[in-house]
Amino acid sequence: MPQPKPLHPQALAVMQKYASLGLPSNTEVSAQQARINGNIGRAAFDLEKEHVARTYERVIDGIDGDIELRIYEPDGDGLHPLVMLFHGGGWVAGDLDAEDTTCRGLSLRVGAVVVSVDYRLAPETRFPGGLEDCYAATVWAVEHANELNILPHLLAVSGTSAGGNLAAAVSLLARDRGGPNIAHQLLYCPITDYDLDRQSYIDFSSDYYLTREAMAWFWDHYLGLEGDGLSPYASPLKAADLAGLPDATVVTAECDPLLDEGVDYARALEAAGVRTAYREYDGMFHGFNNRTGLIDAAKDALDFGAEQIKKTFALMDHAKNTCDTTTTETLHPFT
Repeated sequence: MPQPKPLHPQALAVMQKYASLGLPSNTEVSAQQARINGNIGRAAFDLEKEHVARTYERVIDGIDGDIELRIYEPDGDGLHPLVMLFHGGGWVAGDLDAEDTTCRGLSLRVGAVVVSVDYRLAPETRFPGGLEDCYAATVWAVEHANELNILPHLLAVSGTSAGGNLAAAVSLLARDRGGPNIAHQLLYCPITDYDLDRQSYIDFSSDYYLTREAMAWFWDHYLGLEGDGLSPYASPLKAADLAGLPDATVVTAECDPLLDEGVDYARALEAAGVRTAYREYDGMFHGFNNRTGLIDAAKDALDFGAEQIKKTFALMDHAKNTCDTTTTETLHPFT
């Protein structure tokens, strides 16, 4: 019987404070109440808001209705790279505030315009509705490059947990539909497979913030009775071919039910010839990267992810300037 993994003291302090709120498990309440509880839990913590020059919100037309966006602008004149951000919350909860810290952190570190997408949630909208919103918002941002003051060829997608799943799936859609051309995918604690039987699901099935039971609940809400969990756009790890995808950075937490599928996805990407960077954070729980100001590793994870995005963008600019599209420089070898 494996021994429980110890949480880092900062992670443990956050877990204990969250537990003290006495919020019921998502599996015991409705989707609507789960969203309310998520907001209560987030408001209980004084997260650090790193500096950006400006934020504003706007609404765009989606395939099946309006999509609300929040746009983060960095300091500095001239054109900026673009990062599309899809929030976590198991496809059921979350909103534009859910990953405000990550949006700010990436905008600051990459010097990018970050567009955060308030996609439709399950179970009101099942797979692939929310995914199509994220893809449509990405297409819109590239088509409105002048309005956003961005360089459309310097495009990354990112997200945590379900947001990481959506970022990976948008990357697959963009490849399969012939655009937009995404340069990098930054995936934090991503959901990559409709499989709850990996060892990390057993080792961290409870007592580490995200539970195996909760993940089953999230999948049920996202897919419904007729949803296809084996679709590569729901489970990117099920894709028959991962070749031709954007450079990737995969960040995982040691004490996370999703640890093994994150590792497996990074390995699969590398095996498919995708330049892949990987880092696991010891003693961290699922979604730790959004806890800036509370957990030091959160800023380190932002630093690491931003560094990898900038490496890709530097290669893109080099190729654009020299017409060299065959460079094979390694981002950060996956080991």
